[in-house]
Amino acid sequence: MSLTAVEPTLIERSPAALRRDGTPRSYSVRTLGCQMNVHDSERLSGSLEAAGYVAAEDAESADVIVINTCAVRENAANKLYGNLGYLASVKREREDMQIAVGGCLAQKDQGVIVQKAPWVDVVFGTHNMGSLPALLERARHNAEAQVEILESLEVFPSTLPTKRDSASSGWVSISVGCNNTCTFCIVPALRGKEKDRRPGDILAEVQALVDDGAIEVTLLGQNVNTYGVEFGDRQAFGKLLRAMGDIEGLERVRFTSPHPAAFTEDVIAAMAETHNVMPVLHMPLQSGSDAVLKAMRRSYRSKKFLGILDAVRERIPNAAITTDIIVGFPGETDADFADTLRVVEESRFATAFTFQYSIRPGTPAAEMENQLPKAIVQERYVQLTALQERISLEENQAQIGRTVEVLVSAAEGKKDVATRRFSGRSEDNRLVHFALPLDANSADEPRPGDVVTVAVTAAAPHFVIADSAIAPAPGEPALYAVRRTRAGDAWDRRQAESCGVPAPAADAAAPRVVSLGLPALRSR
Repeated sequence: MSLTAVEPTLIERSPAALRRDGTPRSYSVRTLGCQMNVHDSERLSGSLEAAGYVAAEDAESADVIVINTCAVRENAANKLYGNLGYLASVKREREDMQIAVGGCLAQKDQGVIVQKAPWVDVVFGTHNMGSLPALLERARHNAEAQVEILESLEVFPSTLPTKRDSASSGWVSISVGCNNTCTFCIVPALRGKEKDRRPGDILAEVQALVDDGAIEVTLLGQNVNTYGVEFGDRQAFGKLLRAMGDIEGLERVRFTSPHPAAFTEDVIAAMAETHNVMPVLHMPLQSGSDAVLKAMRRSYRSKKFLGILDAVRERIPNAAITTDIIVGFPGETDADFADTLRVVEESRFATAFTFQYSIRPGTPAAEMENQLPKAIVQERYVQLTALQERISLEENQAQIGRTVEVLVSAAEGKKDVATRRFSGRSEDNRLVHFALPLDANSADEPRPGDVVTVAVTAAAPHFVIADSAIAPAPGEPALYAVRRTRAGDAWDRRQAESCGVPAPAADAAAPRVVSLGLPALRSR
């Protein structure tokens, strides 16, 4: 199978991308929600720039503000309408400003958004992100709001132009949509049934990212490990992980989120045996109660879930496992909640993303009896988060003394200027704040995308500190080393381009062909 990808979606230059004086209009994209939305926002930014818009230097002064929404959690909807309320007063003072709302909440509420916020110019859904430039042009020409919500995928999002936030890391969607029917989740109704990309297209996109300087990719899917359901290969995801190991220059591979019911031994083996698949796994628990899992239509039970964790740790002893948990699901009893606490204690999660259940209109759970009082949900949430905070601290304290390789981040910034701490992620995705040597010079200072070797010296629930360059453990030598990477070089090029300085010539070598051994899908 070759790496030849499907044809990219072409975005035409838009007259609406120019101001009255002929200069390009600026844009800002605000993201609410999950990693899928973050990646979608990169596509929206790329589409706007292909149409002739430019990124706003000051997000608050953008000519076009795009809000990419989430519909999974109640606070995301509240945040959207709070944003829109503020933008109404801004728009009254700014001629030609446009506001666009897209994503899951737009797909769900459709025309309701314009009814609640008539100053919005464009509403578009999850299936037609590439239409945004044309809709902005139409709204400007017609001087009225444009609402376009498609019920099926127009083009696979990965064919759209992309503006990546990071030079070192990239998101790669391997599928969109979901075939499950979890009673608390509205995603299948908004993103549709699962659609899998062709393996060759995925590998081509990963290779293109690596050629552009990235050394880390995260594979995305609503249920990433069910990849292959469309072409009938239940081991397709494990094969895809193994193929990542053949891509030269790709140092770190992550994926999110799998579903416990479909998590198989071949995937664990692929994780353990593929050198660049990182020792980290996000495995959503949702509840430790079998009765609640049944009510949620989660097709696994706590025993199977714990068995998966045991199997992963047997093959990958240093794996950091994270999860999602919902407290206060309708009908959850004290005994059910006690089961959740028991499973969390046994699971030893590095981190847990905990949520209070809230009614999401359009989901089966919203119609269930025995909705719990807010006070009970809040009390259980506090108890659960306290338990997980203790476990997270203990798990991070167990890292003290370990040597770690940290991929330096641009976005997560410096922790403490006084100690010249920088930040980044270890191979198991822990956030690491590390110090430079006291006598460090410019050659010792890492760039975003470089890799630093340090030892962990202290811990907190949500991060570890690695001050081994200035305060090693008693009897241990100072430890600090920088490996300058292609990703750091790519960051340098971006900085040079943003300052108008000629960037170093890119390597024009043709991408290497990677074979996966999976059947191709017919183009749609």
